[in-house]
This record gives sequence, structure tokens and C-alpha cells, in this order.
Amino acid sequence: MESNILHLDLDTFFVSCERRLDSKLLKRPVLVGGTGNRGVVSACSYETRKFGVRSGMAMKLAKQLCPEAYVIRGNASTYTKFSQEVTDIIKEQVPLFEKASVDEFYADLSGMDKFFGCYKYATELRHRIMKETGLPISFGLSSNKITSKVATNEAKPNNQMKIEFGLEKSFLAPLSVHKIPSIGEKTFQSLKNMGVFKVKTIQDMPEEMMISAFGKNGQVIWRRANGMDRPPLIQYHERKSISTERTFWNTTDMVKLRTTLTAMAENLGFALRNGDKLTSCISIKIRYADFNTYTKQVKIPYTSADHILIPKVLELFEQLYQRRLLLRLVGVRMSDLVSGNYQINLFDDTEEMLNLYGAMDHIRRRFGEKTVMRASSMGAKSIGRFYNAFNGEPPMVLAHRTQ
Repeated sequence: MESNILHLDLDTFFVSCERRLDSKLLKRPVLVGGTGNRGVVSACSYETRKFGVRSGMAMKLAKQLCPEAYVIRGNASTYTKFSQEVTDIIKEQVPLFEKASVDEFYADLSGMDKFFGCYKYATELRHRIMKETGLPISFGLSSNKITSKVATNEAKPNNQMKIEFGLEKSFLAPLSVHKIPSIGEKTFQSLKNMGVFKVKTIQDMPEEMMISAFGKNGQVIWRRANGMDRPPLIQYHERKSISTERTFWNTTDMVKLRTTLTAMAENLGFALRNGDKLTSCISIKIRYADFNTYTKQVKIPYTSADHILIPKVLELFEQLYQRRLLLRLVGVRMSDLVSGNYQINLFDDTEEMLNLYGAMDHIRRRFGEKTVMRASSMGAKSIGRFYNAFNGEPPMVLAHRTQ
């Protein structure tokens, strides 16, 4: 049976969400991202791209290139809500799908040609999403995930494309090698230095030559260029770690830094308990104003308790932050996760403390993460995660960060 893999991508998703909320933004240049001098562009409308604006660009430069653009910081919880609307429609219509990111989906339509017609079904699904959510979406349909993703990018904006079985190689041949997923800037430069600009050149090369030049990744690139790579759909994403970061306008304010780290640890602890997870490894990251970045981690007994996590996070920070120079970013990461509930420490824990955890978590689940918190973390802003970290979906990219 021929495989039929559908790739769906919500066009300029953050921008489309803002336009759904405010129709005055339609057909106008819009930038979504960090609004400060050090912010970056998370998403930009097609109207800004003719001025040279791209996602990941410094917001300051983007505003210079397109001064008439509307600049919006955005709201991660709003984008999560709209993403869930699309997810619910796909979940209802498709038996097997993968949510690759907040705005990107794969669906396996194999076998549906016998009953309905895959392309017709995908077209009707796309039209339903646009009608019910008001969000533009494009799709590519082919025999594998990689070719379908490339087809979607070629179909954009707000369009669709099908690559017939057996024509994957000829479809990919005239395209730039940069359009193959997994070829980043460094690999792209290496290929250019070899005189490789088009996918067809890779197709004409022996597989062994690509392996010799790029190792195991060379084999992956060669298979993708020939339309042969068939990675499976991953229906559930098992989280191996959870983390959160905060960017500052360069600070040495120790009260602010400790407050933020406390809020981060408290938030991650709740996420662990909410997902019935335990961590045994805590990492701290700091980035100085000169962009030098340092990390430090420690192994601990499995836990999800705030009264263990918070002191350990603050202790790691004190050990790592030695230079007392301006800090641009701090982050906390908890890894080596396993399923389980917090085990009572018979010597230190009290019934009152355990009941307090239960009551606080119940209030958070019912009314939101910020409804109850420690006084020591009240000065921190926008630390809430807005989603269940262990629901099998990929992490949400904050609205002011690049995707």
C-alpha cells in the first residue's frame, strides 16, 4: 500500500492569530516578537518580507527595514489556545497524527484512497480548519514526511500541493539544497564550498561521498534529497526534560535574580507534580551581557518537591554566578525525568506540608498557576507555562522568542 503523509503548516501563525483578534491588521505589515532593543522577530507577515525582514532577525533591524510595520509583543497563552482549536479539528478527522510544533502537524492518510481520496480529504480538512478557526493554513501531500514538508513550503502562502508517488525525486531536483530539512547554515555553507547548490547535484552524487563529507548526517541528507527518507510519525512526544528561561535588560540585582529563580523552580516543580513526574538532575544557565554562557548541574535524589528544588536552584546559582558582571539571562532546567509521585521523607516532611502541596496544586489546576505562589516569588513576572508540560505535545515557544 502506498503511503500518503500529509503535512499541515499554519501560515505566519503568530501574525495570523493577531489578525484574527484585530481585523485592522489584515494586509498590513506586522511583526511579532520582543519589543525591546534586544528583542528578536518571532513571526513576520508576508508584507514585511519584501523589505528583507525575516524571522529570527533583531527587532531593531526589522523596524529599520520596515518602519511602518505594526509591532506586537504577542501572548503565548492566546497562541496556545488557537493552536488547540486546530489540533481538536485534526484529532477529530484523522486517526493518526503528529503535532510537530505549535503550528505544524503531520497526518497519515494511507489507505484512505480506497474510500475517499487522500487529496480530496486533505483539501476538505484544510477548508474546515480555515472556516472554523479563521486561520490560513497550507499543506503538502506525498509519500513521506520530508517531501510533504518541502511541498508545503513551496505551496505557501495559504495553498496546497500534492506530489504523486514516484515523482518525489524529480520534484526535489531543481530546488536549492537549503530547502531540505536538517540542512542548516553551516552545512549549507559546506555544500556551497563543494559547488553543491541544487538538490539534483546531491542526487547525482554517490551516497558514500556524502557520508565521507558529512558522516551519518550525510547519509540522511542524501536519502532526503532522493525522496527516500521515511521517518515515522511520532504520535506522542515523551518529554525528557522541562526548562524555563528569563531574559533581562542586563542586571546585577540579586533580589530580582533570586526572585525569578525561585518562581522558575516553583513553576517547574508544579509542572512535575501535575504530570506525575520526578527529576534527579537540576541545571542552571546564566548568560552575561557579553553573551558568554555558563551552565552548572547537580544530581539529586528523585523529587518534585519545591522545598528541595528551590534551595538547590539558588545554591547552584550562587556557585555559578561568580563574576558579578551584568547578567542578560538566567534559566533553570530539570532533566532525567521518570514517572512517579514524591516519596515522603519520614525524617523531614510533615503531614501539614504535604497537605499544603496538595491544596496549592489543586488551586493552581482549577484557577491557574499564578493564583497561589510563595511570597518570595511574587516579584517575578510571566513565568507561567500556560499548558500541561506532559500532554504529549511539543513545548510552546514563547511569543517574544524566535521559533
